[in-house]
Amino acid sequence: MLQPMTGVRVLEVAQFTFVPSAGAVLADWGADVIKVEHAERGDGQRGLTQVLGLDAIVEGSRFSPIVEAPNRGKRSVGLALEKPEALEILHELIRQSDVFLTNFLPDARAKLGIELEDVRKVNPDIIYVRGSGFGQRGPEAGKGGYDATAFWARGGSGAGSTPADADRLVAMPAGGYGDNLGGMTIAGGVAAALFARATTGETSVIDVSLLGVGAWATQFTANLALMAGGPPPRPPVPRHGSARNPLVGSYRTSDDRWFIFSMLQPGRYWAEFCEIAGRPELVADERFDTVEKLMAGAPQAAEIIAEIVRGKTYDEWLALFEGMEGQWATVQDPWGVANDVSLRANGMIRSVRDVDGVERELISNPVQFDETPVELRRGPQFAEHTDDIIRGLGRTEEELIQLKIAGAIT
Repeated sequence: MLQPMTGVRVLEVAQFTFVPSAGAVLADWGADVIKVEHAERGDGQRGLTQVLGLDAIVEGSRFSPIVEAPNRGKRSVGLALEKPEALEILHELIRQSDVFLTNFLPDARAKLGIELEDVRKVNPDIIYVRGSGFGQRGPEAGKGGYDATAFWARGGSGAGSTPADADRLVAMPAGGYGDNLGGMTIAGGVAAALFARATTGETSVIDVSLLGVGAWATQFTANLALMAGGPPPRPPVPRHGSARNPLVGSYRTSDDRWFIFSMLQPGRYWAEFCEIAGRPELVADERFDTVEKLMAGAPQAAEIIAEIVRGKTYDEWLALFEGMEGQWATVQDPWGVANDVSLRANGMIRSVRDVDGVERELISNPVQFDETPVELRRGPQFAEHTDDIIRGLGRTEEELIQLKIAGAIT
């Protein structure tokens, strides 16, 4: 299995999901990722037992998906960076690393001595990566942010997902939603920077903000606003179909499941759909017998489709739609995603043995090389690899003990 990051060492001084998820992707691709955690508190995410009202751990188990997913494949070292002895260890790790990842705010970076100039003073060739809420310049450079605030709310997804007549903002569909998209973005930037360093000898500073990732995700409507010089109008959304195409939109089955159609060429797919739906007479119906009529009468056609779809169960339609040329999909809940036939066929849900020896499964990152699924390794326990990492720096057992006595390492 190709692991293109083999031989690359990544040093991560970050917590929660946004930047750590980038480290997880790089570890999936073969990098040696060392996660630096606070010597007493560790990554703040380790303390979360509930997320969005859901239990994040199983009682009696040390397996926590919200920790495993953004930290799998890494090694963990506990360092009290406020102590000079620990900072010395950090500098040794910086010297041996190709990439430095952080999502600490500017004041914290300055206090801990991990600003760009601090790190580059130790290793001038290192690729320095900053993940932030709102970017490194401007009035909000020092402002913290999570994906709910910087990505979802400020980046436009929240407003775009919320109906105009709603009495509250639609929430993100999953915890870490923008964080994981941002992590993949960072991983791609790191890959490009490593390539540039290998081909030109020049190193890079990489900045990725959750706000920037959010704006990139909603750029279609933001670009329309830029063209129009103001917010684009929000045309009323029909209950079924779209204003000009009955084969675009979601439809409910008799057993309250959903399908979504995205057949952007209604004239091409109308006859096929009508045949499969058992209503071939609709093709010759004078209301819909040309593409122009079908588009003009889209609301009426959509109501007919809604009635047709309501007449059968989800499983009945699933069998009928199998092999249909027009584009459609089932609307899946998290359990449906976890058992998706194509995700499993393509190795996008992978097994991993947790620290207790129990076989678990996690969603894989979506990039594969040579059609080969990635092999996942479990995430580290807090400071699990401290001793091995310190020994790897050439420190003796006596020095290791003294560092622990000084409170510099865990």
